[in-house]
Amino acid sequence: MPLSHLFQRPKPIIGVLHVGPSPGAPDARPVHCSVDRTVAEARLLIEHGVDGLLVENMHDMPVQGEPGPEVTAFLTRAASAVKRHAGRRMPVGVRAMGGANRVALAVAVGASCDFIRVDDWAENTGEAGHLLRLRHSLGADRLPILADLRPTQAGECARLVDRATEHRADGFTVLGPGRGFPPDPECLDAVLTRTDLPVLVGGGLDHTNLLDFVDLADGFLVGSGLKEGSDWRAPVCEERVRALVGAVEYARGQEVAS
Repeated sequence: MPLSHLFQRPKPIIGVLHVGPSPGAPDARPVHCSVDRTVAEARLLIEHGVDGLLVENMHDMPVQGEPGPEVTAFLTRAASAVKRHAGRRMPVGVRAMGGANRVALAVAVGASCDFIRVDDWAENTGEAGHLLRLRHSLGADRLPILADLRPTQAGECARLVDRATEHRADGFTVLGPGRGFPPDPECLDAVLTRTDLPVLVGGGLDHTNLLDFVDLADGFLVGSGLKEGSDWRAPVCEERVRALVGAVEYARGQEVAS
């Protein structure tokens, strides 16, 4: 299924849910506590009008090699609970940190989620080959792949987009130079010029700067910008969610009016 067909409205906001540490990780809490908190944050985001959700194990950073089965089991339980609460109409995706793309795929299939977000898709040909074959073997060929791109300059965007497209990406997330920084508008524009696939902004966004990108991108992944103090470790802040969704609603209204 094309990624663009998942969302009912233009320029979707995908709220990122930072699930608590997996069992065995530093600061890990009882599984049910982490899952309950994740579902509570998902409920808040849905109530305030986000268009999709992404479950990721950011609290497992720094990762140590290939995640163990406990990570897959924990993420599957969390993603299943979120998807069950969100319902069929709300797209839910999965990302496993540290480039554990096959874990993300396994979790998404097991939890009946709607897409995955992957790392190193343009550069790692072997990983793309393994993942696409696993997706086929699981009967999940229609599960969209949203590929991260982190260009350092506009001149390298064409190569990254072409490679990721060859690897059958269904859309792109353009990232900034580091966590908490939005992408360079020139890089974002270069990606958009090179592809007809959906292009999303993947970091550094909140209600104060979203309007700078709303005319450029096809959608937005927002995590830290929805948290208290823009700190990804903090709880979701209702006021920030309301302000960001309001900014996108305003932009949608402007498009309709024009």
